[in-house]
Amino acid sequence: MAKTKQISPEKEMSFLDHLEELRWHLIRSTIAVVILATVAFIFKGFVFDVLLLGPKSADFPTYRLLCKSAQLINLDSFCFTELPFKLQSRKMADQFSAHIWTSITLGFIVAFPYILKEFWNFVSPGLRKNERSNARGFIFVASFLFFLGVLFGYYVVTPLSINFLGTYQVSDQVLNEFDLGSYIGVVRACALSSGVIFELPIIIFFLTKIGIVTPELMRKYRKFALVFVLILSAIITPPDIASQIIVSIPVIILYEISIYISKAVIKRQNKKLKSNG
Repeated sequence: MAKTKQISPEKEMSFLDHLEELRWHLIRSTIAVVILATVAFIFKGFVFDVLLLGPKSADFPTYRLLCKSAQLINLDSFCFTELPFKLQSRKMADQFSAHIWTSITLGFIVAFPYILKEFWNFVSPGLRKNERSNARGFIFVASFLFFLGVLFGYYVVTPLSINFLGTYQVSDQVLNEFDLGSYIGVVRACALSSGVIFELPIIIFFLTKIGIVTPELMRKYRKFALVFVLILSAIITPPDIASQIIVSIPVIILYEISIYISKAVIKRQNKKLKSNG
């Protein structure tokens, strides 16, 4: 594999050189995903029986915690022995296809820090030295937030969604028998969308750096952001107030943290301008 080229200020890379660099970064990232996807493919039993089908079981930690919490206020919500739906595979290649794509998804999630590292290695030579030092820790923070979001999506959003969708019926004459791909799609969407949402502080950091976002703008539109968060929570969770609040709180906290981050970036930029002036 080609090593990342060190670009001197005197020698600019051509467009084709940039494409070549990008190609090798993409190749290395793809290889990392494929290797980890292969590992996930081999451990099929753990991936499906424990991870994917876990939120379908009444013994899932989230259900047990919510059941105990509900019992404290004399309610029986989330206290059940079995979810009333079955999974099925109606096409010859469905289970094999689900196995392949689930492995690739897990490979991407686990390889996320390495993918970020390759992305950073591609863009960092074009940054100034002080910009590179200011962004130190980007890979660690972004990876931490992504994994935190994935865990939140898996342990909170996924079981709430599966519990609601799996028990919802328009009529007692209609049975819930879901395709395997549909079930996996819900788990994947909940986990990955939460992982992306939790990257909000990182996104705001860079948008503030390039002048698109300011703390004043975020404060001005805080009410609209709150409404958007509530709508988003209503879409990805059951339509009950408790579930929406559970999902909304972390996103609102991330928004407030993002305001603080934007303020810190602006303050540092103003300080730098004064010192240069």
